[in-house]
Parts: sequence; structure tokens; C-alpha cells
Amino acid sequence: MTLHKGYRNKTRKRHRKKVRDRGLGSVEKYLIDYEVNDKVDIITDPSQHKRGFPHRRYHGLTGTVKGTRGRCYEIEVKLGNSRKLLIVGKEHLRANKGSVQQSQN
Repeated sequence: MTLHKGYRNKTRKRHRKKVRDRGLGSVEKYLIDYEVNDKVDIITDPSQHKRGFPHRRYHGLTGTVKGTRGRCYEIEVKLGNSRKLLIVGKEHLRANKGSVQQSQN
């Protein structure tokens, strides 16, 4: 058989949830609004793949919110020596813990 190079190729482990976490997540992640220049982590949610699902190479990276585009956010991520602008839905984002602690101090 030929090797297919689809969008979710080689993501069996990366886009898998634990057994007890399966299904749709909580509503809380849809209610969080991020401001411009907030640091966010890109953690893909495999149960939501309709809108703003980033490529597997960006899973686990930290980026900066540069703006909004529709219901999604524009995230700038450093990848190698270049910077990429991603359009990611808010269900695939979470606030970076390091930046949250610095803003509280």
C-alpha cells in the first residue's frame, strides 16, 4: 500500500484522549477570552476538529495572541528561525501558566 500524507497523518498518539476524558469537553474553554499579546499554549482537542484545528507540528508550542479572525485567534509561533501566524480556535488554546503567574505578581 502507498503511504498517504493526509492532514492528520502520524497523529495516533498525539490526538488521543484518555478514556475518562473522551467526548466533548467543558463549556469553560469557550468562555475564556484572550487579549492581544497574551501567551497561550496550543493543545489540540481531537473531539473538536471543525474550526481552527492546527497542524500536528504546532501541538504543544507556545505562541502570542496577535488578534482575532472571526471566532478564532491569530497566534504567532516561532518555528525554527521563522515566525508563523496560525489561525486557531479557542478550544485548542489554553493560557500559558508562566505568563499567568507573572501577571498576578
